[in-house]
Amino acid sequence: MKFSVAALSATLAALAGTSLADNGLTILSPGGPNLWWVAESDNVVTWTCKTSPYTNFTVLIANSNPTILPSPLAFLGQQENYDCSKLITKDQVNQPPATGYTIQLADVFNSSHIYAESEPFEIKNLGSAYPASSATPTGAGGSMSQTGTAGASGSQTASGAGATQSAQGDNSKNGAGSLVAPGGLAAAAIAGLSLLFA
Repeated sequence: MKFSVAALSATLAALAGTSLADNGLTILSPGGPNLWWVAESDNVVTWTCKTSPYTNFTVLIANSNPTILPSPLAFLGQQENYDCSKLITKDQVNQPPATGYTIQLADVFNSSHIYAESEPFEIKNLGSAYPASSATPTGAGGSMSQTGTAGASGSQTASGAGATQSAQGDNSKNGAGSLVAPGGLAAAAIAGLSLLFA
């Protein structure tokens, strides 16, 4: 067996360089200046479930300002990936209006191992309008959108295969799509091992 320090270094560098965005899981909403939540109201979190290698995860809310939220708070202990989106009730997340919030999808056994994190977003005051449905990204797994004003009349609609199945409560999916390994990480590992044993 031939050992190559250069090959080992290249493999470790490739593995360490894999970012959250490279793992196939992305939070589509909320996040950014056009996708906010409304305080004391039902809101939706949406992710790219069709490209994710994870079968489930914990969903947390965090804030960059420790006076608003000192540490990330788990509000869904174990969420199945195949759902693609989740309606979050005002009883599940009841954070005060503020900016700097993020949603994190993390390992169910170690919530400090973050799989994906949303762009920072704002939670607006009760009674604020929801974002326009055209602002909600439509990833591979579909999306859920809300219209109307929080605290008043409004409606919620689901679109896409994953969102429709989630809304209907179909739990018959087998999660086979989650057997795909993250491409960048798998390729780096295989390349590094082949160099080590060449």
